[in-house]
Amino acid sequence: MKKFFFAALMLCLTIASADAKKVKKAIDIFPDGTEVPEWFHDATPVDVNTLGKQYVLTDYRIFADGTVHTEAIQNLIDKCAAEGGGVIVVPAGTYITGGLHFRQGTHLYLSEGATLLGSDFIGDYPLGKTRIEGETCTYFGALINADGLDGFTLSGPGTIDGNGLKYHQSFWLRRKWNRQCTNKDEQRPRLVYISNCKNVTLSGTHLQNSAFWTTHIYNSENVRLLNLQIRSLAKPDDSKGPSTDAIDLDVVKNVLVKGCYMAVNDDAIAMKGGKGPWADDPAKSEGNGSNENVIIEDCTYGFCHGCLTMGSESVFDHNIVLRRIKILSKANNLLWLKMRPDTPQRYEYITVEDITGPVRNFILVKPWTQFFDLKDRKNDPPMSYSDHITMRRCDVDADVFFNVETREDQYHLSNFVFEDLTVRTPKGEYNTSAVENFSVKNIHIVNP
Repeated sequence: MKKFFFAALMLCLTIASADAKKVKKAIDIFPDGTEVPEWFHDATPVDVNTLGKQYVLTDYRIFADGTVHTEAIQNLIDKCAAEGGGVIVVPAGTYITGGLHFRQGTHLYLSEGATLLGSDFIGDYPLGKTRIEGETCTYFGALINADGLDGFTLSGPGTIDGNGLKYHQSFWLRRKWNRQCTNKDEQRPRLVYISNCKNVTLSGTHLQNSAFWTTHIYNSENVRLLNLQIRSLAKPDDSKGPSTDAIDLDVVKNVLVKGCYMAVNDDAIAMKGGKGPWADDPAKSEGNGSNENVIIEDCTYGFCHGCLTMGSESVFDHNIVLRRIKILSKANNLLWLKMRPDTPQRYEYITVEDITGPVRNFILVKPWTQFFDLKDRKNDPPMSYSDHITMRRCDVDADVFFNVETREDQYHLSNFVFEDLTVRTPKGEYNTSAVENFSVKNIHIVNP
C-alpha cells in the first residue's frame, strides 16, 4: 500500500510540475512565439549601497537655499566620474538645477524627502543634438541626461520635479495665438532623457510636473523602469501639462516597465521611432528605427490619453505587451494605433491582456494627421500595416468598444484576436470586415 501511495504521489507531483512548466511557458512567450529572456524576470530595485562612493550634495556645499546649482552639481558629477565613479546623492530638501549630464560610472540617488527641482528658465538647458518628436535635430537638453552610458541608474524614494507650470502656461498662450505651433515651437525641456545607453535602471523615484515629455528613452537596450510614480499637472485648466507623456520609447530593444503609476496629460506609454514619408529609409532619415521586445506589466494608471499608443511618430513596433493593468481614472484609449498617412508604419505582434478599469475607447484606430506632410511623396503615399493584434481577458467599462476607421488607401489591418472580453458599453458594435482574418471568441458586451 505504501509503495502504491508513494508511486501515486510521485505521479501527481510529476503532472503538477509539467503543468507548472506549461503555465510558465505561456507567460514567457512574446506575441510572435519567441521565448521571453530571463532578463525580463529580474525586477530587483537599485541598491544605493552597491553603487560605490556616495557624493552627497551638502558635503560639497550645495544646499537647499533657492539658488540654481546647475554648475556646482555638474562639477560634482564630473568629479565623481574622474575619481572612478559613484553615486550623486540628493539629501532631503529642494535643490534647483538646470540640465545635468551624467558620465560613465556615475549614478543618481534621491533620498526620502529630497526634491531635484528643474529651473523654469529654458536657458538653463543647453542646446545640443538630440532626438525629439521622431526627428534627430538640435533642441534643448533634459533636466537629467544620460548619453552613451552602460549601467546608469536613477533611484531612490525622492522626487524629480520639472517645475513645468510656466512652460505649460506659455505653451497654451502660444497655441491661442497660433493653432499650428508645434510642441517644439514653445521651448521646453524634457524631464529624463536616456540615449544610446544599455543596462539602465530607473527605480522607485517620483517623476512629476515635467515641462514636456517625462521619460524619453532613445536608441537604448536592456532598460528597466521599476516602481516609478509619474505624474503631470492636470488642474487648473490653463496649466494642464501638454505632451507630458509618462514614458516614450524611441528605437529601443528589451524594455521592462513594471509596477509603475502613471497619470499624465498625454500618452502613458508611447512608441516612437521616426516620422515622414521616408522614415524607413536610413539613407533619407537619420536615427530612425524599431521598437522590439517591450513588456509593460503590473502598472496602475490614472488619467492619460493612451494606455498604450503606437505613434504618432513610429515606424516599426514588434513584440509589445501590455498586461495586468489597473486603470483607476477613465483613460481616453486602452490601445491606440495612430496611423500617419505620411509615414510608412508597421505595428505587429502586440498583446493587451488582463486589463481592468474605465476607458473611452477600448481600441482606437484611425488616421493621425497632425502636422501632416507627404513632402515629395504626394503621388506615391506610403502604406502602413497593423497585424497580429491580440486583446484578451479584459474587463472594462468603455464609452465605445470598437472605434476603428477603415482606410484601405492608407493602411491595412489583419490578424486581430479578441477573446475573453467583458465590456460594459452603450456602443458595443464591432465590424469584423474592418480587419482581414479577425478572430472573435467569448466576447460579452453589456449595455449598462
